[in-house]
Amino acid sequence: MIRVILLAVLMILIARAFWSVVDGVIEAAGGGSHRRRRHHHRREKEVSAVKLARDPVCGTHVPISGSVSLTTGSDTHYFCSEECRAKFQRG
Repeated sequence: MIRVILLAVLMILIARAFWSVVDGVIEAAGGGSHRRRRHHHRREKEVSAVKLARDPVCGTHVPISGSVSLTTGSDTHYFCSEECRAKFQRG
């Protein structure tokens, strides 16, 4: 009896793995997957783009909304910290 139960569980796992592979192949081919269509709407609400700028001193990419900035003439520079802004101002 236990052998039958284990065999059934194994068959279920193999079937799920097979359909996951098929779903991935369909998605990669550009057809969209069943799982992707089902969760696409929910994922759109969770993801929002954040505009990043590169710190000219250390090269770190920082979100513009939460960065330290300095405007020189018509250019605005964004920094990851006050220290990087001070280094930029010194030269």
